[in-house]
Amino acid sequence: MKSKELKDPIAEARRYVANAENVIQNANYDPELKIYTDGKYIKMAGDTLWKGCLIALDAVLNIRKGKGRPSIEKYKEAAGERDRKLLAAIVAGYDTMHLYMGYDGTKNKKTCDSGFECANAIIDRCAMLLPKEVLA
Repeated sequence: MKSKELKDPIAEARRYVANAENVIQNANYDPELKIYTDGKYIKMAGDTLWKGCLIALDAVLNIRKGKGRPSIEKYKEAAGERDRKLLAAIVAGYDTMHLYMGYDGTKNKKTCDSGFECANAIIDRCAMLLPKEVLA
C-alpha cells in the first residue's frame, strides 16, 4: 500500500513549507534591524523549503530515473521543456531557498520571506501541472 506522501506529493510539499515556518520562528527576529539573529534556523528552514519543492518537482517532472542524483541542471532542463513559468520559479527559488538561506544562512527577513514565496510559487505551479489522477 502506498503511503499518503506518495499519494499526494503536493500536500506533502506543503507540509514541508509548514514545517519550515515552524523552524524559522526559532531564529529570533529583531524588528528594529529587520533581521533574524540566528542563522542556524534560517539554514534549516531553507533546506526544508527546498526539499518540499523537490517533492513537488519530482512528481511533475519525473526525472529521478537512472543512476545518481539529479542535478539542478536536470531540473531546469526538464522544467524548460515542460513549462517556462515553472523554470523561472525554479531558478529564483533555488537561489533563494537553497543557496541564500540553506547555504549562506542569510539573516535578512526580506530574503527569507522571498524564500517562502518562491516555495509556494513552485508548489502551486506543480499542483497546476500535476495530472489530477495522481492526486485521486
